[in-house]
Amino acid sequence: MATVALIYPLVGDARRLALKQRWSRRLLDILGIRLDAALGGVAPGSLIVANHISWVDVFVINAARPVAFVAKADVRQWPLVGWLAARTDTVFLRRGSRGHAKIVNAEIDALLNAGKDVAIFPEGTTTNGSCLLGFHGALLQPAVETGRPVQPLALAYETPDGRRSLAPAYVGDTSLGQCLATMLGERSIVARLRPTPPLTTPGRERRELARAAHDAIALSLGLPPASSRPERSVGLPAALPSGAAPTGSPSPAPAD
Repeated sequence: MATVALIYPLVGDARRLALKQRWSRRLLDILGIRLDAALGGVAPGSLIVANHISWVDVFVINAARPVAFVAKADVRQWPLVGWLAARTDTVFLRRGSRGHAKIVNAEIDALLNAGKDVAIFPEGTTTNGSCLLGFHGALLQPAVETGRPVQPLALAYETPDGRRSLAPAYVGDTSLGQCLATMLGERSIVARLRPTPPLTTPGRERRELARAAHDAIALSLGLPPASSRPERSVGLPAALPSGAAPTGSPSPAPAD
């Protein structure tokens, strides 16, 4: 918070991203999480679409490639956390409001057009990593409008010997304290980020892109592809800025 309050106003975007990446990596070190990621080939100004397992996902992605995130509007009202989120390029979305979604899409448009990456978790909630929920397509619309690529990103937590680790899962009635204790009780956790080939957006509809992104991530994770169920209105998890501690429900349900 001191960095954001005192240093951010004095430095440019590149330095801010570097600071965000640095404190995210420090947190992973504290938690004993080793990052295994290769995102150097991702084009600047991409809409990054990732599966969602834990509150720590935000830090994992920022440690590999600092980005702007989309979060539910409630986060803006959280003490200190909301203040920090607002100053680290977080875009806030009011659930169930199509009118506000248009405003949010315009904000995402501006970030993408400025060459900044924006990340979303289109499942709308967390899982334990053993399944992949359907993707909501509404927030892919800015990429369609700007012509920027959609970059699917497969996220998995594993033990050092390659088995799936459930320790970071922030689902159901799991509290933050329980989640932290479980992670700290592990000798080591590997966070693997694997980009799949980017999806071009000109001439494509957001629902098609959502299914394609889902199937690409599912294939990378060895999970079943998307079902044929209809798209529902977008709902977002309590995604947090990279410098904040999570609060509230670990797995809020999407709004209809």
